[in-house]
Amino acid sequence: MSTIGVLPTTEQQASDFERGALFADLKYRAHEHLLSRIEELGAEFGRWSQASIAQFVLLELDSFIRLHSIAVNEQEALIVARALTRELTGLGPLQDLLEDPQVEDILINGHENIYVSRGGMLQRVSVRFKDDEHVLRIVRRILAPIGRRLDESSPMVDARLPDGGRINVIIEPLAIDGPSVSIRKFRKDPLTPSELVQLGTFNEDICRILEMAVQSRCNILVSGGTSSGKTSLLNALANFIPESERIVTIEDTAELSLNHNHVVRLESRPGGFDGTGMVNIRDLLRNSLRMRPDRIIVGEVRSGEVLDLLQAMNTGHDGSMGTIHASSPRECLYRAEMLAGFAGFQGSEVSLRRQIANAVDFIVQIGRLSNGRRRLLSLTEVTGMTDNMISMQELYRYEPSIGPNGQEQDHWVSLGISPHSSKLQNWWRMQQQTHRNA
Repeated sequence: MSTIGVLPTTEQQASDFERGALFADLKYRAHEHLLSRIEELGAEFGRWSQASIAQFVLLELDSFIRLHSIAVNEQEALIVARALTRELTGLGPLQDLLEDPQVEDILINGHENIYVSRGGMLQRVSVRFKDDEHVLRIVRRILAPIGRRLDESSPMVDARLPDGGRINVIIEPLAIDGPSVSIRKFRKDPLTPSELVQLGTFNEDICRILEMAVQSRCNILVSGGTSSGKTSLLNALANFIPESERIVTIEDTAELSLNHNHVVRLESRPGGFDGTGMVNIRDLLRNSLRMRPDRIIVGEVRSGEVLDLLQAMNTGHDGSMGTIHASSPRECLYRAEMLAGFAGFQGSEVSLRRQIANAVDFIVQIGRLSNGRRRLLSLTEVTGMTDNMISMQELYRYEPSIGPNGQEQDHWVSLGISPHSSKLQNWWRMQQQTHRNA
């Protein structure tokens, strides 16, 4: 198949070859040759299976290498053949990354700089595109089935992928150094609370409190930064909702995947080029109140919908939940207050704080540590108003300890305070009685 004998190719050699100029040049030239052959085949090619296309690529590449006396061994030729097959049947350089279950995020900063997140840690990968036009060709192939436009007149796209993931793209003239692509992948089987305990996100004591808080219809906000695990935690908390209840989820980009029998999933819609046809989170939230929900879950509170969510929580829709971007429980309340102000809240500052204090029962703060691990940092209860300020009490706090081997170990400190919420009083008394009897 090549002009030299079959030589063993190690994983490192294969990686070096894929980064080299020979690989890029051969792939480009062979791709042009394949496109010419596909044009000759016409409609017949479109009826071929993926296996048939892979065999076609192997045969054509073998002929091309022999014809042009290109010095590659058989293993290197196979690497090029796989790359060309991905170009014709899949998503080119992105295909393997999208199929890798360990990859959480794929970040493209121009055609030469590709990073992935594994276990919460970013790392650069050897995957390369030929040029920025190659990136755009693959991105448009991703966007085509969902009918989203990407060109100079519409240079930004944020969309949900058919597999539940999310893609954000920004191109020239807004992105100066080439196309910027961010792909967030989601697990096909969302994490359950017990799996989060096994992963060390929180301990069993916290899990029991969260379970009873959800089952007792407490209103909960999950607070944290970008990529801290807010959506995964919110998804896990929904596992505690009784099967007999009707849930309405509202999101900008549908990411929640609830393991529940009765779920109505709503997703906002961006406006057209002239701004018409837009349906935002606030519109959906207002409409959901007419849909007889037992629970309302808002994927992310980021604008005026905070007012409608607070009103829903205060007017009989107990057990509602949502996420919010904030760095601490106190900042979470400040942000809710700020968003309500931006949305045109007409009352006084004190009345707004009273409404927040009456609506929210618990704030669950989650964060991503420097080592990439995602941990529940604080479980805090909102207890009411004191001197015109919202008062809170922290039930659990994350304080890692140093083990005998010098490594950091997860540890949550219980502050020994019983929940104040009347919704949990009966449950807490039962817990205390159980501990005394034990």
